[in-house]
Amino acid sequence: MRFQAQSDGLEHWDHEMSATEIAQRHFSAGMTEAKRTGTDHDAVCRAMLGLIVAKYLESRPVADVQSELRFVADNCDPDTDFMFMRP
Repeated sequence: MRFQAQSDGLEHWDHEMSATEIAQRHFSAGMTEAKRTGTDHDAVCRAMLGLIVAKYLESRPVADVQSELRFVADNCDPDTDFMFMRP
């Protein structure tokens, strides 16, 4: 994965990035900026989460967003298998 100059004068990735790759890239940049400026990482995470929820609410009903967040919260323990995973 690398940047490649294009005829429009901008640099673009030389392949399509997945949603996870895009999110990871921007999250990492946010954490780097927080460290550089001495901003609390938890505060930046809360701010990002708020922006994500606001974006979801532009196109999804409140109950759907709540369900999405509940699923993530219910399954955030890295030592617990997801209910849908096989043993």
